[in-house]
Amino acid sequence: MRYFRADNTVWDKSPGNPVSDADLAVDAYLKDRLLGARPGYGWLSEETADAPDRLTRDRVWVVDPIDGTRDFIRGRDGWAVSVALIEAGRPVLAALAAPVRGQLFVAVAGRGAHLGGVRLAVSGRHDLAGLGLPIEPHNLHAQWWPEPWDAIAVERPNSIALRTAKVASGECDAWLEGRTVNEWDLAAAALILTEAGGLITDRAGQPLRFNQPDPVIVGVVAATPALHEECRRRLNAGLAALAARRR
Repeated sequence: MRYFRADNTVWDKSPGNPVSDADLAVDAYLKDRLLGARPGYGWLSEETADAPDRLTRDRVWVVDPIDGTRDFIRGRDGWAVSVALIEAGRPVLAALAAPVRGQLFVAVAGRGAHLGGVRLAVSGRHDLAGLGLPIEPHNLHAQWWPEPWDAIAVERPNSIALRTAKVASGECDAWLEGRTVNEWDLAAAALILTEAGGLITDRAGQPLRFNQPDPVIVGVVAATPALHEECRRRLNAGLAALAARRR
C-alpha cells in the first residue's frame, strides 16, 4: 500500500503488459517470507524468472504479486495479491488479498473458503435469465454472440483472481475468458471458488492443473455448477463466431 497512488516507476515487460516497482517489491517480500519458511518448496511467480526445478518439487508456491497491475497503476481498487500452494497439480491452500477493498479471501482444500471469517458460497443460480457477469456492457451485448445474453453486466475488476472470487462470494454467477490465462492469475482463486461450491475449468471443460511446464490455461469458465456447461457452450460459440467474423 505504500506504493499505491504514489509516484512509482512503471514500464512494459512486453507490449501492453505493464509492471511497476510495487510488483517487484511484493514479489521479493513474498519470496523471502514463503521460501524462507519452506525452503524446499518450488516457486512460480509472474515477476520471477521461471526455473525448471519447480517441476521436481512436491509442493510449489504459485504467486501473482499484483494481479490487476493496470488498476493498481491507475489508482483503482481492482487489484489483489494472490498466493497458492500447489501439491500434485492442485491448489491446497490459497490467500487472495485486495487491501484497498479491505478483503482477504482464504481457502484450504476440503475446509471451505472464507472472506473475513465468513464462509463463502456461490449463488446457486440455475436460470440464465438475470445471470450476473463481470463484463463490460458493450461486450455483453456484442453482435458476435450467436445467442443474446439475458444477463446483467456487473463490476469487472482488472484482477482475474478478483473476478473469480466474485463468483465464489455470490456477487455474480459466472465469469468467462476465451484467451489464455497464466497459472498465477488463477491458482488461488480456483481453490477459493471450488471450496465455495463453484466449478472452474478451461474452455474445453477440462479441470485446471497447475505447475505445468508451460504455465498457461487455455480459456476459463467459472460458474455455479448448474450454469457452467451452458456458459462454456456459449463462450465457445461466441469465439467461433468472432473468428468467422474476423476471417
